[in-house]
Amino acid sequence: MSLRLHLVRHGRVDFASKDFRNTPRGPQWDPPLGEEGREQAERLALRLAAMGTLAGLYVSPYRRCRQTVRPYEERAGARAEVVDDLREVFIGEWEGVPFEDLVAEREELVRARFIDQEPVFKVAPGAETGEELRGRVVPAIEGMLARVGDGAGGGGDEGNGGDVVVVAHGGVINAYLVHILGLPQDMLFLPDNASVNTVDVDGFERRVRFLNDVAHLWYPEVFEARLGR
Repeated sequence: MSLRLHLVRHGRVDFASKDFRNTPRGPQWDPPLGEEGREQAERLALRLAAMGTLAGLYVSPYRRCRQTVRPYEERAGARAEVVDDLREVFIGEWEGVPFEDLVAEREELVRARFIDQEPVFKVAPGAETGEELRGRVVPAIEGMLARVGDGAGGGGDEGNGGDVVVVAHGGVINAYLVHILGLPQDMLFLPDNASVNTVDVDGFERRVRFLNDVAHLWYPEVFEARLGR
């Protein structure tokens, strides 16, 4: 039975937030969505509701992700399962430090990596490594797919077993995608806020279908029409 996996990045956050949460590795920045992010979450809910049959819904424990999925939960009448291993990559001493401040204090190091398309978190003191990130993200997502695949009973659009929606973070999305693509780097791209990144799942086969889809942010009326609004 085939499934369609949608890896969704959370909406834009309130960058002025100073909120942190305790994690197994230490305090980690945990901001809420900002005003723009809340609007993105509403448009994302329209998009997800206009797609196929929901087979599974999962979310990172961080506030920005739980707030992003909430409008869709209300529209779909579903509750996302919170999965701790979907939390964002831990960046050690740089947690909660604005990117502008990192550049100002470590300009040569940070700017060079950014320009050269290298993940900045790799050089943060005390940070989680890409290997460690993949080590928790990949088994978590594969476990979801296995459980949904065993229990999916209905055929979605175009013969799919259904849609599995995972609302998480840019680092988490990259960790899973570079794994299934067999790429050597830790980062493949920078997902936009509230973007949908889709993988077709057929047995043990994983095929990337579309990346960084934000059509719902630019053309919400298309999805409203699909829902008959």
